[in-house]
Amino acid sequence: MDHLHLVDPDVRDIVAQFPPLLPTTETLPALRDAVLGLYPPAEAPYEERHVGGLKGAPDVRVLIHRPPTDAKDLPAILYIHGGGFIAGAPDMMAVASTRLAVEQNAVVVAVQYRLAPETPFPGPVEDCYAALKWMAAEADELGINAARIVIFGQSAGGGLAAATALMARDMAEPAVKAQFLLYPMLDARTGTDKAPIDNPVTGTFGWVRDSNRFGWSAMRGKAQIPAERIGHFSPAEASSLEGLPATFIAIGSLDLFLEESLAYAQRLSRAGVPLEAHIYPGAIHGFEMFAGDIADAFNSAFALAMRRALAKL
Repeated sequence: MDHLHLVDPDVRDIVAQFPPLLPTTETLPALRDAVLGLYPPAEAPYEERHVGGLKGAPDVRVLIHRPPTDAKDLPAILYIHGGGFIAGAPDMMAVASTRLAVEQNAVVVAVQYRLAPETPFPGPVEDCYAALKWMAAEADELGINAARIVIFGQSAGGGLAAATALMARDMAEPAVKAQFLLYPMLDARTGTDKAPIDNPVTGTFGWVRDSNRFGWSAMRGKAQIPAERIGHFSPAEASSLEGLPATFIAIGSLDLFLEESLAYAQRLSRAGVPLEAHIYPGAIHGFEMFAGDIADAFNSAFALAMRRALAKL
């Protein structure tokens, strides 16, 4: 069934020109180049550092974006980029991260986690968690308030943000004030015969079921995932969501991740987690990259929610 008529009219012609992303082992290098190519290099000030990884893992590269102020005790955002677990780098979002730092008067730390399949679970999420721990431990040197750290991720980065928040809860450190999940990749079952729900209307543009199966297979690797860590791998399968920080979720109505995002939001609400959830009509994966009324509505809602989350205690 052709679902193009369901796409927001403002971007329908653009969406029609983009073929689905169908990564394979052979095409992965080209896909990685293509993902980075979506965000041409631009001038954006940041400081690059390398922080210690977990349990003898390699150091983790982070980019630090600061607002134009000498003030201390600033709020902070751990930013985790998207790319299906298999592509992307924080550099491609440097302009957006700098803009976010300025708009929110916050320090943004963008993490370069190792990519799958070269580094499967738990490497990517442990890199993100290592960056989070470092932010809290070095709060004074960074000029941030360790009690005002939020996590923000898009797509696979949204899934890693959710997994990092679960790790922080399970390890009882560090404190996370809120998590912002933009069309998050939360459920390894989506696109398979194990999916709780297979909505035929979603996931027919851009990141499709074949894409998802490849990304999750790369992330899973060959090792058996312990039952107690399944939520750190596939957050939707976590046994409990109690004790997680306040959550903002945004998703398009045509996104492959619609069902898992809604299910996660419902579970968060039932667990007593403060929740704000948005569904954008006619929106596909990556919808905020397309200029128009829907992107404007999202940007406004996101900025307001982020200001509330970063406000002084």
